[in-house]
Amino acid sequence: MNGSVHGASGIVDIRLKRGPAGLGFNIVGGLDQQYVLNDSGIYVAKIKENGAAAQDGRLQEGDKILEINGYRLENLPHSAAVDLFRTAGEEVHLRVLQRPLLNQNGPENSRPDSESPSLGVLAAILVPTILLAAFWYFKR
Repeated sequence: MNGSVHGASGIVDIRLKRGPAGLGFNIVGGLDQQYVLNDSGIYVAKIKENGAAAQDGRLQEGDKILEINGYRLENLPHSAAVDLFRTAGEEVHLRVLQRPLLNQNGPENSRPDSESPSLGVLAAILVPTILLAAFWYFKR
């Protein structure tokens, strides 16, 4: 691995050596194909198995690529960004804003399946609570 992290901002410099399958990832976004609402940035859509990016391990799906070889990827159409990646040479320097890691306080659908509460557990909690509330309401 070759790179550095810039403070707590989540910006990482990554150097990748182009392999037989290229850099080993696909991109989405651009001025004409926004991936994130009101953001014309370029994002990593897919990391290809055994590609240069997967072997390095730091680039992740959902990361925003800010620069390639010092060239900012702001306000570019998607096709122009693709051309920059295709013509970037054998060794490529990326400046990347890593997506924030989801924590346990995030939305419920962001938790791994093993940590999602089951319907049985929810029913075991909610049914007695509803019955107790109804009992107190009608007792008055």
